[in-house]
Amino acid sequence: MRILHVITGLAAGGAEQQLHSLLPHLRARCEVAVLTGRGAVADAIERAGVPVHHIGMRGNRDLRAVGRLARLMRAGRYEVVHTHLYRACVYGRLAAWLANVPAIVATEHSIGHRHIEGRRLTPPIRALYLASELLGDHTVAVSPSVAERLARWGVPRSRIGVISNGVDGTAFGFDPDLRRRTRERLGLREDAFVIGGVGRLEPGKRFDLLIEALPPLDHAVLLLVGTGSCEARLRELAREAGAGHRVLFAGESLDVRAMLSAMDVLAAPSAEETFGVAVVEALASGLPVRYDTCPAIDDLPPDAAPGARRVAAHRLAAELADLAARPPGRLRPPDAVGLYDIRRQAEQLESLYLRLLGAVPMEKQR
Repeated sequence: MRILHVITGLAAGGAEQQLHSLLPHLRARCEVAVLTGRGAVADAIERAGVPVHHIGMRGNRDLRAVGRLARLMRAGRYEVVHTHLYRACVYGRLAAWLANVPAIVATEHSIGHRHIEGRRLTPPIRALYLASELLGDHTVAVSPSVAERLARWGVPRSRIGVISNGVDGTAFGFDPDLRRRTRERLGLREDAFVIGGVGRLEPGKRFDLLIEALPPLDHAVLLLVGTGSCEARLRELAREAGAGHRVLFAGESLDVRAMLSAMDVLAAPSAEETFGVAVVEALASGLPVRYDTCPAIDDLPPDAAPGARRVAAHRLAAELADLAARPPGRLRPPDAVGLYDIRRQAEQLESLYLRLLGAVPMEKQR
């Protein structure tokens, strides 16, 4: 099979990292088309030998991108187009339909109750999404929670399937020597209690709650891994709280294992997660996790991830203070990590591709 994955951008975000992790486990011949800027993940994908096509989309209303995508799809004779993230789903499904691609699949990574990819859900955004969904063959939800939200939006349940995000648990195993080296590189003391936050620095992630929790924790440091539109505001908030010297902005990092090894707890205060890849990766690293919303954990039996605890926003500071006073050390990776093995995700996706192609007349596939 020849597969073209279409994604909005390739900065170091959750969906982007997920695609990067997935590609080596797919047996099909894959290529990637990115609508907007390159980003660190694009470079990593190319270094692994997967071609990345840059569409050069200039904005949400750059309709010329549809034509460029369609021409790429015709030239590449792809059997499947698989889109990721809102803009890529809208433009990519239209281009694939125009190019007469045999099978069109979309993965919905970031639909929340009130926001999608950080933007507020409005009737026009919903209408455009539903119109483009009619052009595809199947929509993958990354969790049962996302599947339910899609159905409430109006996507027919018969066109929705759940294939959970995947994590290579062995790639995030804790390494004490890596912890030491990473702390040295970041300028973190070995005896510091490091609270970690991983993800885009956007309003929905609510990393401001972690900064607000920091001042009473004398020996604690906050390590934020990611970039985004809120970085300047978060830096100012840290200065106003008198904790500027204890908040480390690490920026984008593809070496998530090193960052997790340097932490003592992962805090994920977002109230609108659609899966929670960072939480599962942290559990694979043996970290305790305190989170607000994480379908990857909430959809499992309570004993599947004993190191992860759901904490309301008003209790987060007290929970972090308790952990700082009595650090639990590294934990055994729980069963949840194995349940989300990325190899299983790859197998499920390839089975979906084959099933869809099997339902397509041979003349269309040619």
